[in-house]
Amino acid sequence: MAKPKKPKSPDTTIAQNKKVRHDYFIGDTFEAGMVLQGWEVKSLRLKKVQLVDSYVLLKDGEAFLLGCHITPLNTASTHVIADPMRTKKLLLHGKQLAKLHAATQKKGHTCLATKLYWKGHLVKCQVALAKGKQDHDKRATVKDREWAVDKQRIVRHANR
Repeated sequence: MAKPKKPKSPDTTIAQNKKVRHDYFIGDTFEAGMVLQGWEVKSLRLKKVQLVDSYVLLKDGEAFLLGCHITPLNTASTHVIADPMRTKKLLLHGKQLAKLHAATQKKGHTCLATKLYWKGHLVKCQVALAKGKQDHDKRATVKDREWAVDKQRIVRHANR
């Protein structure tokens, strides 16, 4: 008798910032909690969020997410004045904050939000240390990606 198949785990990703991988070299990543209001959580459940121009500001030993646009729902925020571009506080350990602060002091380094996802009933933000790419770096990345595809194609045809 065959074993019953495991049900697929639901996709926990709310939003990704794909532009970050194109414009930056990604270094260390950290998992941060977020301080949210009720209407924001309801909007996140329907994936009404954009991370494209968001970044992390480190100020007074705290981390804040700026530029994250959460579209308010008409039905969920009738009694609340919703600000879609509200600054959200990120929850990180002291050692992580110190590491982020030290790394962002270097020239060309920054701290960005790469992903929002569910972890149980909590919303988490993946924060990454990033170093800006130059135009020639972007061309080299595209060239490497195309070579990897061609290499797979060659290997596949060689095995036939």
